[in-house]
Amino acid sequence: MRPVRQEIMWQAVLDAVAALERSGPLDVLDVGGGTGGDAVRLAALGHRVTVVDPSPDALASLDRRAAEAGVQDQVMGVLGDTGELGEEVTPAGTDLALLHGVLEHVDDPAEALRTVAATLRPDGVLSVVVAGRPAAVLARTLAGDFAAASALAQARVEGWDLRAHGPRRYVPEELHEQLASAGFTVLAHAGLRTFADLVPSAVVDTEPGARERLYALERLVRTSSEFSGISAGLHTIARLDLV
Repeated sequence: MRPVRQEIMWQAVLDAVAALERSGPLDVLDVGGGTGGDAVRLAALGHRVTVVDPSPDALASLDRRAAEAGVQDQVMGVLGDTGELGEEVTPAGTDLALLHGVLEHVDDPAEALRTVAATLRPDGVLSVVVAGRPAAVLARTLAGDFAAASALAQARVEGWDLRAHGPRRYVPEELHEQLASAGFTVLAHAGLRTFADLVPSAVVDTEPGARERLYALERLVRTSSEFSGISAGLHTIARLDLV
């Protein structure tokens, strides 16, 4: 049985696939896809997936996982990062690009989005998951680290200092502005792990039915603006603008 957090992230992938509103196999690009947890599951659904990741060890694990699942012909691993997509991925050849947990770490998120946009077909869809800033401020406050909480509360994505503040943390408006600047139109926005990161694993693992009820609660509030703002993860699905 997969952890709730993993299933929440997988549902985000399925939501992005559904946003394309088409049947048949898709050409999917998973940037920073690591060991291929999502890629192999997508391949099992019949899609063709290219995983780009800077870790040789992760890509080796991807190859083993794909072989074990019998989808090795539908999954390709590429060693690299967002700066090398133009060299490794066919321009305008991707239906769906996954950029989950990547923008927090790159030097230039705007450039990363433009690079990914170049890999998409004109009607292609991008799925982006980033860490939410309010949730990070709350977590540090609850831990008693008020100085770090104050610093994060005042930080902004524009001019973010990765060394001073750690991985970049967003509010939805900042992400949507960056997407618009890169030529995308936002189709949907949702909060991920609104409560899952706050609930002790002992509760989820030991109380009968707790896992299913927590997952149902996450799905219930995911599109509510009142709750998505405090979610640990922010998920946006956007389409490459045809204009």
